[in-house]
Amino acid sequence: MRVVLQRVKEASVSIDGEVHAAIGFGFLLLVGVDPEDTAEDLVYLCRKIVNMRIFSDDQGKMNRSIQDVGGSILSISQFTLFAQTKKGNRPAFTGAAQPDLAKSLYDDFNQLLGEFVSLETGVFGADMQVALVNDGPVTILLDSKNP
Repeated sequence: MRVVLQRVKEASVSIDGEVHAAIGFGFLLLVGVDPEDTAEDLVYLCRKIVNMRIFSDDQGKMNRSIQDVGGSILSISQFTLFAQTKKGNRPAFTGAAQPDLAKSLYDDFNQLLGEFVSLETGVFGADMQVALVNDGPVTILLDSKNP
């Protein structure tokens, strides 16, 4: 599983011109599922995300987690994180999990995250427009197969 984690001041996702979900400060997650992902990958990344200390403490050092600061998460499915671009100019997405598996694991991942923090999501497979104000900017790439 691959996740692009962005610390945000706010983020939202719209579908067909209507805001579907929005958060204040916290994380925007772009989540891609690998065909080899298991429950262990979900637990590993969930634990990593909710404990990642990238919010400032009283001394201005990144030393607080999303749980420490009461932030929220907006999670968006993003199969294009598995784009293969080595050959030609048109990306191939054969490295991403098939939709049925990807949706199931994405839903399970979100359920896990929701046990720890306030969570909003996009709609799996929908054409979504994502808006965000990146805070910092802080952007971190996570990959359960390459910790």
